[in-house]
Amino acid sequence: MSIEIRKLTDNIGAEITGIDLTKPMDNATFAPIFEAFNEHSVLVFHDQDFDDDSQIAFSEHFGALEKTVKSNTGGGTYIADISNVDPITDEILPVDSWRIRYNSGNELWHTDSSFKPVPAMASLLSGREVPPEGAETEFANMRLAYAGLPRPERDRLDGLVAIHDFSYSRGQIAPDLLGEDHKNETPPVRQAVVRTNPVNGRKGFYSGAHASHIEGWPVEEGRALLKGLVANATQPQFTYAHKWAPKDLVIWDNRCVLHRGHSWDKARYRRVMHRTTVGGAGPTVPAL
Repeated sequence: MSIEIRKLTDNIGAEITGIDLTKPMDNATFAPIFEAFNEHSVLVFHDQDFDDDSQIAFSEHFGALEKTVKSNTGGGTYIADISNVDPITDEILPVDSWRIRYNSGNELWHTDSSFKPVPAMASLLSGREVPPEGAETEFANMRLAYAGLPRPERDRLDGLVAIHDFSYSRGQIAPDLLGEDHKNETPPVRQAVVRTNPVNGRKGFYSGAHASHIEGWPVEEGRALLKGLVANATQPQFTYAHKWAPKDLVIWDNRCVLHRGHSWDKARYRRVMHRTTVGGAGPTVPAL
């Protein structure tokens, strides 16, 4: 089997064809996929007819999987159900339901699991059912945006620590969205503002909706810096918006890529997306 890799933009993303990821795979076959992942940060595969078991099996080539937080439907499993369809009744959920409001947080620029002590390395999202319009997923290259900063600004970011807090990000949707049990499950954590890819040594800043403030700075000053980094990375030249087709699989590098979902007519169109998330290698900063 011979795969082909085609860049999607000059600055982020590649499409890979010529392989069925749902089938068992040896390390030699996986190696060019992992190399492309580290190089292009976002990978797109079409016509991948996954079920949950085959998605988990392929995802584990990247490393050990995270379990979902309990506040999401199916919490504590390896599959996050990012859908507007009730898994029991198979009907579209009301747009004002808690789950739809909760999942609307995915429409903010963020990186998955940056609110965990060991943040995620990769996410793999399988489009099982997709709307005919809207609901794109957009990606932004924090690594390239970092490289374009003036040297004094890069130097200023090195060594900074941000506090990432799931309650802070979901509070931007509604202050009362998460109860105390959910807040206790994901207490605030410390993350480096600049991260280095251990495979190729390339640096990128690390921000997003979960990043609340800078440790040791006045809160609003730190938030302004973190929001400014997001605004920088999400300029058009650093982004790619994926228009979903049924059975697409998209993989992205949470260490250096922001992403967000675009909205769609949630009362009219079904959208069933299943995500697996690969855990990171360790904390980004030493423990206090």
